[in-house]
Amino acid sequence: MNSGAVTELAVVTPSYLPDLDLCGDLNRSVMELTAREVTHHIIVPAKDLPAFRHLANARTQIHDVREFLPLTFFKAPGVNVWVNAARPWPPVRGWITQQVVKLAIVARLDVQGALLLDSDSVLIRPVTLDSFRINGQIGMYRLPGGVDQSLPGHRLWHGSARELLGIAPPPDGDLADYICWPCLWEPAVVRGLIDHIEETTGMRWTTAVARQLRFSEMMLYGVYVDEVLGGKDATFTEMQGIVHSDEVALNLPQIRELLDSAPGNKLLVMLSAKAGIPLATRRQAIQEFLDQLSDTSRTAEQ
Repeated sequence: MNSGAVTELAVVTPSYLPDLDLCGDLNRSVMELTAREVTHHIIVPAKDLPAFRHLANARTQIHDVREFLPLTFFKAPGVNVWVNAARPWPPVRGWITQQVVKLAIVARLDVQGALLLDSDSVLIRPVTLDSFRINGQIGMYRLPGGVDQSLPGHRLWHGSARELLGIAPPPDGDLADYICWPCLWEPAVVRGLIDHIEETTGMRWTTAVARQLRFSEMMLYGVYVDEVLGGKDATFTEMQGIVHSDEVALNLPQIRELLDSAPGNKLLVMLSAKAGIPLATRRQAIQEFLDQLSDTSRTAEQ
């Protein structure tokens, strides 16, 4: 994926067949709201490649997930589980494998920033790398104290990140949260991160990560930046997306309320695919919201 010149931004989306329609909507928004040099990388299981091929174009690349996994990884038949021959037990859950893939593809990109967007996201405003700059520096989402005792899973993610990085376990008290939508990574930082994991663990980074039972790639990135690199001067505490991450369905009025109540600077809408919102309902609400934004923009120009 080395084009010979470093561009500013790329978009990365792991997906699979059940999210095909959602991924198509996301891809259209990326094509419409990012610059012509921005490439959208969509990574899917080999069996789903034929279904996704129609999304490929000059700015959209469809990848087989195997491109970003070592040869020691084998897909278990019939279930979303992998086996890593380098460490056969425990098996690697599909969710962990997807996070390994995100780290692997971003590490290969010749861009300054990689925007991680899941299939259940849609851009609603133009996005450039400048959208994430603070005083000229590329920023990182960091919410101090965002992980309290009500988020035990997040604390476990902190612990696994620190184990991989060879630093002390998380202290008592509230911890920083790095989980956000959209999420921007700097590929140069990811390359340093995986080198650090290999130096610390003495094993290939893919094996070190895949053996984790509880893991968050966003938490790993944030902890690495803060605890190993010494932190960033450019951080923001407000997510740049309108987000519904709960696995609870919203009806049309509820989605309208969510969108209408959001601040006017958000870049995307993320309605969790696991919430079970009907595709038609989702599309109608987002299109109505986009029409409102367009009307507001035209009014402001008059």
